[in-house]
This record gives sequence, structure tokens and C-alpha cells, in this order.
Amino acid sequence: MKKETLLAFVSLLLLSMTTVVYAVEEKNKTITISEQKADITGDGKLETILLKGVPYQDDENFLKEIYIDVKASNAKNYTIPMESGAKASFQLVDMNNDGVKDVFATVQTGGSGGIVLSFLHSLKGFVHTDLTVPEPVEMESRFLNDYQAEIKIKETGKTYHFDLNERKLYYKKLGLYYKGKLNEPTELMVNSYSSLKPVELADGKLGLKGVQRVAGIANADTIAFVESTWGYLNGKWNLVQVEVKKAEN
Repeated sequence: MKKETLLAFVSLLLLSMTTVVYAVEEKNKTITISEQKADITGDGKLETILLKGVPYQDDENFLKEIYIDVKASNAKNYTIPMESGAKASFQLVDMNNDGVKDVFATVQTGGSGGIVLSFLHSLKGFVHTDLTVPEPVEMESRFLNDYQAEIKIKETGKTYHFDLNERKLYYKKLGLYYKGKLNEPTELMVNSYSSLKPVELADGKLGLKGVQRVAGIANADTIAFVESTWGYLNGKWNLVQVEVKKAEN
């Protein structure tokens, strides 16, 4: 091989390698969604809290990676990983009532169920602690004969009944009922949280209020909303109150 040909080949190879590296960097491009400065360690100095994400290459409306990067006043970085989703946000609130703000973040999954995922972390004393969030309320739910439905909250033992006669034509058309009788036992669709937000409790402390949607045969067939209020005590979340409200058509 002539010297000129060899040099041309090497140059082309280097150019191709550079292009590949650039493409990989572009493919995994990290974006900063939001930024705040606050003392979240309790030392009286400000940290920089950055919410970051990596969009999918073929759909920038969804983020395949989402995380929070904390540049702390002790010159160290702390990373809080989260799940992938469509949108993400965070706020700084003292959820465990220790006098230092925590990082409370939410991710919208982007699905038809309208589910949100929530994350709660503390960096007090430069110790990274996952405080977790309360699990969704457990419940048993099902359709009943004569176009009725019921929801039973496991935590409280209370049962709530719903008259669905206004939907009888819809259910009959879909074959769920025949002459008012269920064709087969059918459970309702109990979703995870569609909302989980900080609220002030009766004692003046902060807690969390979650909303779960209970649907019939599809997510659009909403039957009720279950609202739960939670307080943080002795290192865990405790259920304060549950309200079950029928959806308005």
C-alpha cells in the first residue's frame, strides 16, 4: 500500500471514530430540567440541587434516565436516581420534621393511567437517606349484580358501595352484564397514585396526600377516587385518614 493511500485510510478511520463518539454523546445527551439552591444538609450553607434527565433518541418527550445531582457544601456530589418517565419535578420540604429540608421529587409516567412515581430523600448531616413514600392504599374492589360496585379499604375495614345504573347500557353493550347479572366475577381497576403532594396536617406538621383512581372496565371508566393522608412518625409513614369519593360523570 502506498504511503499516500495509507495516510488517507488512517485519516478516514479517525474521522469515523470521532463521528461515532460524537453520535454516542448526542444520543445520551443529558439535560438540566430545573435547579434550586438551598441548605439541605443542615450546616447553614447552600447546596445546588439539579434535576437532570436523558431523553430517548426517538422521542424527546420521554426521559429514559432521570436523576437529581446535588453539589453539596462539603465539595462532594450526591446522586438521587429515579425512574424513567415523561415529566419530572422536585421541591424542597421538611417531610420528616427534623428541621432540615428534604428532596421530594415526582415523575409522571405518561401512561393512560396518569400514574406518578414519587421519591423522598434526606441529606441531613451529609448522610444520604431514602425516606421512601407511603405505599398506595390497599383495597379490594369488584362489580356486583344489578349494576353495583364496592370498594373495601383493607387498612380501615370500611366498605363503600356505588350505584352504576347510569352506565348500564354501556356495560350491557360490552357484555359485562346480562339482565342485571354479572357474566363473570370482575374486579375493578385500582391504580397507584395519580397525585402525591405535601399537605399541612392538623398538628401543623407536613404530611402527604395521595389520590388513587379506581376504574371499571377501562381507565376512562372512572368509578371513584381514594384520597389518603399520611403522617411521618418514628421513621415510617402512618395513615391518618382515607376518603372515598364517587367520580362525577
